[in-house]
Order: sequence, then structure tokens, then C-alpha cells
Amino acid sequence: MGLFSFLTQELAIDLGTANTIIIHNDKIVVDEPSIVAIESMTGKVIAIGNEAKLMQDKTHDGIKTIRPLRDGVIADFDAAEKMIRGMIKMVNKNKTPLFTPALKIVICIPSGSTEVEMRAVRDSSEHAGGREVLMIYEPMAAAIGMGVDVEAPEGNMVVDIGGGTTEIAVVSLGGIVWNESVRIAGDEFTRDIQEYMRHQHNIKISERTAEQIKLQVGSALTQLDEPPVDFVVRGPHQMTALPIEIPVSYQEIAHCLDRSISKIETAIMQTLEHTPPELYADIFRKGIYLTGGGALLRGLDKRLTEKTKIPFHVAEDPLHCVVRGTGISLKNSHRFKFLMK
Repeated sequence: MGLFSFLTQELAIDLGTANTIIIHNDKIVVDEPSIVAIESMTGKVIAIGNEAKLMQDKTHDGIKTIRPLRDGVIADFDAAEKMIRGMIKMVNKNKTPLFTPALKIVICIPSGSTEVEMRAVRDSSEHAGGREVLMIYEPMAAAIGMGVDVEAPEGNMVVDIGGGTTEIAVVSLGGIVWNESVRIAGDEFTRDIQEYMRHQHNIKISERTAEQIKLQVGSALTQLDEPPVDFVVRGPHQMTALPIEIPVSYQEIAHCLDRSISKIETAIMQTLEHTPPELYADIFRKGIYLTGGGALLRGLDKRLTEKTKIPFHVAEDPLHCVVRGTGISLKNSHRFKFLMK
């Protein structure tokens, strides 16, 4: 920390499709859903994060709720800028600074991001007040956040299942040897559940309800040692519009998520196929690291272990691994400068 370090505020941001998390001074200061509520006529921000999520699917014509990110990338530039600006304000909500410090931001991005997508993230962050904006790939940040020595001459494989994308990468000597970025993750699981309920039970459910089903009875296996209690879904029948109640079991959800999980398995196998033999031997010996919100899906690690014959280790805090790694790379930016974009 330099003499004039108080003139600069350093933030590590995990700008996720589902949640945005900000670290300041090694502490998580913001952990909110990536959603913003805007007044339709004026474009004025009404609510951000949890407050906006409460309004989702319950608004009238005067208010619209927007999720600015889709599939890991910015889909609505204006809403993304407003959301980032609002969340940065949350960091300083209890402070009354004499002046506005310059912002240095390290923000993580999907490893499959194009130049245009990277430019969109940089522009949104700069318009939201970032003086210096650096970017790091999500799987590299996840590996650092899990305590993996990414600079060592050893192969490490990370599977990060987020809200919009699943990032699969083999890391060695401070670089990504091979990576796959597939746009199948938590959001796709939610859409699968909505479709399944519509086709199988003739009941129309919202994205929020599908999310609740995923959290309560979501599973990757049809046989679990500790099965969760069935989740009761209430809603209108598609044909009659009369209210109905349907109990949903984890076996049903495992069945409806099977196709999407199979695509993630295929991407993992493709990554292993492209891994050099020496690094493959390291991965086989140490196992594969599983992180992101999708890592919390019941039985997923066991299913992936059975598929690949390589043990999968779920990170200690899978939801915050990426942002913690981003925070470490920000704090040690002189050491990890070669990882920044």
C-alpha cells in the first residue's frame, strides 16, 4: 500500500449471470442477484439486486425488471452499466467520503469471451466509474480462489458451473492450456425445469419458482443417499386455468436435467481429450476441482466421477471461489499481472 493508496479504491468484481459479488479490502461487501428494476418511461433505476428480484414477474407496465447478463455476457449494455454503478454505490453506502476515490477494478470474464464481449464488460465498468479496469478469466480466478498454485509446472483442471456458462479449463504454469466454455449452466437447468413442468404436468411456472425447485429438489442422480422432501408446486393448469398442486420429487428433476448435464459431461471429456499426457497424469492423480453455484447440485460430483473415472472435488465455498480468486489477483496484481487482460 502506497502513501496515497487512500486516493484509489480497489474492487474485485464477479459479474455473474445470476449473482454479482464484490470484494473490497479482502471482504465480500456486495452479494446480490444480477437484476435491476427500471422505470419504463424515464429509465430511472428503482431497485437493484435483492430488492429488484422481489419485483421479478410481479411488475406492471410502468416498471420492468432486467437481467443485464445472458449466458455469461452483457446482453443489455445500459442496464449493465446502471447495475454496476448501483452495486459500487452499495460498497460505500455507510461512508461519507470527502471526495470520490479513483476506482481500480479487476473483473472476471468467461474464458470463451470474444473481443466484442470483453469490450462490452470493459466499457460498462469504465462508464460506471472505473478508472483502471483489468480482466481475468473465470477458471483461472476459480483456481486461485481454491488455493491452487496456478504458477506451478503441474496440470490442474477446473470446472466452474455458473449461472450462464460452464467454464472448463486445464491450468499450468500460470496459463490456460486448454479450455471449453459451454453456454449450459444454472439458467439452462431452470429453463429445463420450466419446460418439464409445462409438458409433464400442464402447469405454467415462473423462472423464480423453477429456481426454487432447483434449489430444493435439484439432483443429478435418480438415487441419493439423503433424498430431499418433495417440493409442492402451486399454479394454474394450462388448459383450464384452475389452480393445481403438484408434488415434485428429486428423481423427476434428475430426469429433466439429464440432457443438459450430459452436454457438460461431453465438454469435460473433450477437454480431457485435448489435455497433454503429462498434465493428464497430474489431473488423474489430483482429481478435478468443481466450483460455481452448479457444484451444489446434489450428486453432480458423484455422477461426473462415474463418467470420467477421475475424482471430482467440490470447492469449500463454490459460490465465492471465483470472486475470492479475483480478489487475490487484485491484491497481488504485480505477481499476477501476466494473467490480466
